[in-house]
Amino acid sequence: MIVPKLHSPLVLVHGLLGYDQLTVGSWRLASYFRGIPELLRRGGNRVLVARVPPIGSVAERAARLKEFLDREVPGEPVHLFGHSMGGLDARYLISRLGMAQRVLTLTTLGTPHRGTAFADWGVQRLERPLRPLFERLGIGVQAFYDLTTEGCRLFNAQVPDAPGVRYFSVAGRYEGDWLSPAWQLSGRIVGAAEGPNDGMVSVASATYGESTEIWEGDHLSLINWANPLVQACGRWRERTGEYVGLVRRLADEGY
Repeated sequence: MIVPKLHSPLVLVHGLLGYDQLTVGSWRLASYFRGIPELLRRGGNRVLVARVPPIGSVAERAARLKEFLDREVPGEPVHLFGHSMGGLDARYLISRLGMAQRVLTLTTLGTPHRGTAFADWGVQRLERPLRPLFERLGIGVQAFYDLTTEGCRLFNAQVPDAPGVRYFSVAGRYEGDWLSPAWQLSGRIVGAAEGPNDGMVSVASATYGESTEIWEGDHLSLINWANPLVQACGRWRERTGEYVGLVRRLADEGY
């Protein structure tokens, strides 16, 4: 598999409750974007994986993302790939934090640009019992409101696209059968309200920018995490080829 080389660095941004990688000492236990940075680096690309607050608000996460870029690639133009909430962080970074001149393209994967009905469901049912507890523990809750349909409606009104930045997207679509028990509840809630989805974010909400690719699979499959049951039944497919395709598109555009 030939991986195109871009002129500028690629920066991957994780979603809610995410991380760059989990380590114990020198041992790496897990990477959020499973196998993707290593693959893209084999083509000679410079690939960085940002770490932002796992349950911070979009504004907080975007500020940390800016700090990361200023520290790791000061003054350099970059391409951003944002999974789930990471795509909203990147949009806020570009539009509200003066980074439009530094970001060449943004590709979002499974990002709830118009919110997700599952966040609405969670806030409606869990706000009263859990918010006081979270506040006593010093755990912020704004992130969950930022992902609601109303939160994203306000976000879209306040965070316009930057004219000089090109936006692309990927949406996931999965079949909610017995092989995907983890997505049964959320997938049904989102499906009833918004239609086809990846178990967390609808295709309609994830559709954004110049073009949208539809990948068959659940929300975590978009970052190359395998569903063990799907894998055991021989239905799992690696996402590496699709990521190479995303980079090839940018290379074909002259980046």
